[in-house]
Amino acid sequence: MTLLSDRPIARTCRSRDLGLHAVTLIAFLAASSVPAPLYPLYQAQWGFSAFTITLVFAVYALALLVGLLFFGTMSNRFGRRFVILLALGIQLGAMALFLSARDSTWLIVARIVQGFATGLATTALAAALLDVDQKTGATINSISPMIGMAVGALGSGLLAQLAPAPLHLVFVVLVVLFAVQALRTAGSPETSSSLTDEPWRPSLRMDIPANARRTFLLVSPINIAVWALGGFFLSLMPSIITEIATEQVQMLGGGAVAGLTLAGAVAVMTLRGSTPRTALLAGSVAMILGPAIILAGMHLTSTMILMAGAVVSGLGFGAGFLGAMRSLAALAMPEKRAGLLAAFYTESYVANAVPALIAGFMARHGGLFETATIFGAAIIALATLSLLLNLSKK
Repeated sequence: MTLLSDRPIARTCRSRDLGLHAVTLIAFLAASSVPAPLYPLYQAQWGFSAFTITLVFAVYALALLVGLLFFGTMSNRFGRRFVILLALGIQLGAMALFLSARDSTWLIVARIVQGFATGLATTALAAALLDVDQKTGATINSISPMIGMAVGALGSGLLAQLAPAPLHLVFVVLVVLFAVQALRTAGSPETSSSLTDEPWRPSLRMDIPANARRTFLLVSPINIAVWALGGFFLSLMPSIITEIATEQVQMLGGGAVAGLTLAGAVAVMTLRGSTPRTALLAGSVAMILGPAIILAGMHLTSTMILMAGAVVSGLGFGAGFLGAMRSLAALAMPEKRAGLLAAFYTESYVANAVPALIAGFMARHGGLFETATIFGAAIIALATLSLLLNLSKK
């Protein structure tokens, strides 16, 4: 009787721990997209340029990369719970900086702190989810980032459009959420059953094994395309919507980001059983069509067409990222996998940040629509190259 009664208890504990860490992961990724619909409001209040918007966005991605690559193994030494609590504490500090912001410098500092906290949390939370249940944890890890970014952007846009204190209320909500998750995490069990007692220090391990180099080059065009487009959406897309829409611009700005990321989550779930090549081909086609529809909507000043393009692009985002990740993951032995994924994520986040910075610089000197047209053409060219490479692959 004891053994039988213990099973429901074990299942309940497992579900509770999965729920705890899933909510925390979604909260971190939601917070990452919260500023996107607010950038036009910040810009109107403080009078900074489109380049400053992309700088505020880009420093987040680069700080996240530092946390991810140099501190990713920290939870193996000190435990998942300790690192998650540390990340939550740093994130609460970032929310305080957003609430206190007085100019763009405050935003840049807040995004740096937020990016580092998110990079620190991502690896520890991903590992904790896999510790609890490898299969379910892997699924949560795959879709949580896209769901989180959708919830954050859409929720921020709605609050900015409909509620008072548009530059502050959403961060108050996040402070409460992260504080609650910190208290829940402090009372949760450690998920790792084997912590190393070796001395630990920040270190970068990046390596592309010889047998994975050709595939790495093959998936790079679509990987760069999807992450560059994601960076553009999270930095300059709300400003483009402000130019073509007459009302509800914050809600539409958040809706565009949500359309991209939710469609990406749908693509991941739909194609998770397909071959990597099928996912790459589907992602390439969608990344040709989606940006083309977005550019059509922009030049026709139609938010409906633009939103449709965001959804199609999101399908390409999810399918392309899934195909690239699975193509590489199958090639590396376990002892080489960390170095390969480090290289992959470095390419991803650099592609997320640097093209957005370039676009911001171009927008300041050549105009927002002209920049978006050139950017969209570059995305389409990369997706077309990916399509041709995968069609020719035997």
